[in-house]
Amino acid sequence: MSAIYNFHKVSDKLACAGQPREDQLPYIADEGYNVVINLGLTDGKYALKDEAASVKGLGMEYHHIPVIFDDPQVSELASFIELMNKHADEKIFVHCAANYRASVFTGLHLFAADKLDEEGMQGFIEEVWQPDPIWQSFIEESVQELKRS
Repeated sequence: MSAIYNFHKVSDKLACAGQPREDQLPYIADEGYNVVINLGLTDGKYALKDEAASVKGLGMEYHHIPVIFDDPQVSELASFIELMNKHADEKIFVHCAANYRASVFTGLHLFAADKLDEEGMQGFIEEVWQPDPIWQSFIEESVQELKRS
């Protein structure tokens, strides 16, 4: 699994990463992941031709929440957290192009689930990348929204 770009094992039931190549998808299935959540765009240069069909063909469930990199939305995070909660008892693989979106959304999910405090969540994200001002603002807005709910 470490061959997948920016792969980060969060727990025995959760990992986030950059875009896996077509030939890496069987390894994800072989590792027991039941659910794949793609936060990248399907028409980007890193996207697979038909990831949904490939993932489903390997017996995994596929979900796509397209997050525009320069314009992440709290509503997209809400959809992501809803999916994560729905599949809480399953093994989940979250990805985007480079694990930037995926690490932020995964970190915010862990914060919402009281598995990380704010500092731990920020540290989790920064293990992968240093969020730019757009993403740092999104993180701060999301934290405030999650504290209200």
